[in-house]
Amino acid sequence: MIISQTPLRISLAGGGTDLPAFCRRREGGVLSTAIDKYIFVIIQERFDDQIHVNYARRKEVVSEVSEVQHDLAREAMLMAGLKRGFEVTTLADIPSEGSGLGSSSALTVGLLNAFHAYRGRQADAETLARQACAIEIDICKKPIGRQDQYIAAYGGARFFTFHKDGRVGVEAVEPPDQVLRRLESGLLLYFTNKTRSADKLLAEQGRRAGGNRAAWDRIRELAEDSRAALLSGDVDLVGRNLDRGWRLKRDLAPGVSTPEIDAFYAKARRAGAIGGRITGAGGGGFFLLYAPELRRPRLRKALAGYRELPIQLEPDGSKIVLNIKRRVWK
Repeated sequence: MIISQTPLRISLAGGGTDLPAFCRRREGGVLSTAIDKYIFVIIQERFDDQIHVNYARRKEVVSEVSEVQHDLAREAMLMAGLKRGFEVTTLADIPSEGSGLGSSSALTVGLLNAFHAYRGRQADAETLARQACAIEIDICKKPIGRQDQYIAAYGGARFFTFHKDGRVGVEAVEPPDQVLRRLESGLLLYFTNKTRSADKLLAEQGRRAGGNRAAWDRIRELAEDSRAALLSGDVDLVGRNLDRGWRLKRDLAPGVSTPEIDAFYAKARRAGAIGGRITGAGGGGFFLLYAPELRRPRLRKALAGYRELPIQLEPDGSKIVLNIKRRVWK
């Protein structure tokens, strides 16, 4: 039995500049961090030659990998070279669809990590990220960027540079521990009570990227500003940049925000949040807020009707947490 654990993420600045429509004309940049909420993938050998795939609300039993309906699982199996005679189960700490926390890409990275380990190989973070991008973007044709696959594979706080030639630069952002603790305690994550598919929103944002160049360029600049602020210990500036980035992002395409999300954020601002943003493409999922220490009790009281998801920053990327090899006699 093999179990992989892969973290979800929150994007602090620059989200969307990893989309091809932006980073093919100018280098994209995203400041992101992994959090302590995970996707788990379990794979174990079976006595027979069947393939069992268990995931939310469904169980598949097939004879060949090509028959698997779950597209991410199927393509990860093919890429890792799995044949037959195994069972796969996926588990998630939160609802895995429409959360805005990068769950689909974390799942793809976690599947690949578990499958490579099952084949007796240790895949490094770069390999996992590149292969996950190939599956989601090149094979499954999802209209997404590449920040989610990379932060899931690498973990920690990272600044990613998305070069015009397709390369991805990975920089560990490592301020003193006390700065990371201040950031961690100031970030509050709330569920908007709505999930959504990101594909249509991301596709629309990509189509409109050429007509919103000034906004996209400013979003890219905010990522660099936030990285510098974090490294200098100015955590409150990171929070204020969340607000600046959200005000730009919400106007990029219809559906990024909704009247309900606007009302939630207005209430949070009145209660003491100095910044915030939706965590994914928009329209629902989780909303990330930042508030200085003295304002947090009042903010939490004002938002008592919403569900808060307590989070901590996660230093590690996808990893194998259990590897028990046994022989199944056939």
